[in-house]
Amino acid sequence: MVLPPEPASTHHHRDAHTTVSQDGGLAAPSSAAAERIAVARDAFLVDDALSPGSVRGPILASWIRSRELSVPADHLELPYETAAEPDTPLLRAARPVVAELADQFATEPVSLILCDADGVVLERRTGDSTLNQHLDKVWLAPGFSYAERYVGTNGIGTALEGRRATEVFGCEHYVEHLEDLACAGAPIRHPVSGKVVGVIDLTCWRREANALMVATASSMARRIEENLLEQSGRRELTLLQDYLTTVQRSSGAVFAVSDDLLMMNDRARELIDPADQAPLLADAGEALRSGRARQLVVDLPSGACARVHCRPSWSDGGVSGGILQVKLTSREPAAVRPAHPTITTALPAAVGSGALWAKCCQAVDRHFRTREWLVLEGEQGSGRTTLARATHQMHTPAGHVRVLDAEDFGPRWMAEVNEELSTGGGTLVLQRVDRLSASAAQALTDALEPHRESTDLERPWVVATRGPMPDAHPDAPELTELLGVFPRTIEVPPLRHHIEDVAELVPYLLSRLTRGADLTCSPEAMRVLMRNRWPGNVEQLYQVLRKVVARRRTGVIRPDDLPAETRAITRRVLTPLEAIECDAIVDALIDADGNKAEAARRLGMSRATIYRKIRGYGISVPTSGDD
Repeated sequence: MVLPPEPASTHHHRDAHTTVSQDGGLAAPSSAAAERIAVARDAFLVDDALSPGSVRGPILASWIRSRELSVPADHLELPYETAAEPDTPLLRAARPVVAELADQFATEPVSLILCDADGVVLERRTGDSTLNQHLDKVWLAPGFSYAERYVGTNGIGTALEGRRATEVFGCEHYVEHLEDLACAGAPIRHPVSGKVVGVIDLTCWRREANALMVATASSMARRIEENLLEQSGRRELTLLQDYLTTVQRSSGAVFAVSDDLLMMNDRARELIDPADQAPLLADAGEALRSGRARQLVVDLPSGACARVHCRPSWSDGGVSGGILQVKLTSREPAAVRPAHPTITTALPAAVGSGALWAKCCQAVDRHFRTREWLVLEGEQGSGRTTLARATHQMHTPAGHVRVLDAEDFGPRWMAEVNEELSTGGGTLVLQRVDRLSASAAQALTDALEPHRESTDLERPWVVATRGPMPDAHPDAPELTELLGVFPRTIEVPPLRHHIEDVAELVPYLLSRLTRGADLTCSPEAMRVLMRNRWPGNVEQLYQVLRKVVARRRTGVIRPDDLPAETRAITRRVLTPLEAIECDAIVDALIDADGNKAEAARRLGMSRATIYRKIRGYGISVPTSGDD
């Protein structure tokens, strides 16, 4: 290998029996030390205590993060990015550096890997065919993400998490399929903003690991950063000049934004609430990437409505920078009663005051007042239909609402749609239109089209609901045409994104379920409910509380009153079989006072299996020990 091994300095001892070379890099563990690390990793995976110093501190910290993220240790589950930009500032800065080093390593068993800030592999250069084939088998290939949240401890993801150069040898990897490899990654920072924009990584066989790998990766990162500085200098200077000119000519709020830089004047800091800045900049960033000046109207979480003039300073290869001039056109002070009623109706999905939920409700409310048709996009159970109903009933309680589910599409369904459109005066909610077939979507488009531009005051307010847009597969052309009939799409956030509203939803839902009986939720039980991710959203919370009310209709709900499923913090809705298994494990743990070994014995499963199931389901039960 081109990188020669350096003699280790034996008087600089580190964790896990590693040594430090004269250049400061870690030498690979000896065979005996590697075996001890493997034993330590196995112990860690079954929650056994580790001997002090058996694992390096940064590696142990990464293992803990990996376990908390529920990364599977026995197999790889990696997302694939299909829409990577072919030409970005990072790629342009890194390619000459990677190409030069790749030529030097052409005959060596080492791979040069460039990743973006999300750990997605952008380029891989490998001269050794055997290593190349192995990297394909473990999906360390362009398009796949090696972020810690997917792969656990590794040179790419751990360097991104730690924001520093990182070496990972053999069994220090969290996933067992990577134990034959060694890697060293160094983060790449933008020279203007200091933001980490990627990582450069060297990967080789564990037996070929060299103390100079991390030094080489760090040197490459610095060279890429120098190239980034040369690239960005002209752009940032142009943006700065435009910003200073605009600030001198305007007394209003001014922002200068690019992918790596944000500047704002004092008026912007005073006028725009910090919580409002993120959605404002996100919408404006999309406009700047179009490469032409545009005017936007942005609904902000605080209730303000901002008019934004977006003027690009430069645009190149999908990235851009420009100037934003912002004016707030409306704001309703908290102490003043609003001119129009806000949505406080007693409907479960309309209960809540979190920033994301409030922004969504205000946007829907505004579109109802202008009778503008819209699409409500969100997960099943997030409250799309109920939000439309709540808005209608708040403004026109005497008016009629018709809800038609696209699952029932047919001649009679279309006749009902046409009847509502011709009758007018009410609200028509078309549920789950993304499930329509191509011919059905086309038929619905033909029915809606004649009414979309109508100026008739009695024109019905039409709302369509759909699930989240899939990343991998774009909408069918017929569905795209149908959605084009609706001028605006509003995203209804899942419950986990406004989890603070659980504290308001629970008392309301309990009141509905008990018809006003005196049943309250204790702070301890509320904390359990608020720790859940609620993949089934408000509907799942409602069903959980139904189970509670079936057993207790008055008094105070304690954690023990909650169904076993609330002890599992899962990222998805469990299948019926999984739910039964999860409940059985929780019940066994409670009966065993949190003793995992005893719970495993009662369930007839091994200790390793129950640990894996507990982590997989995200079960959280107070423990008293394992022995």
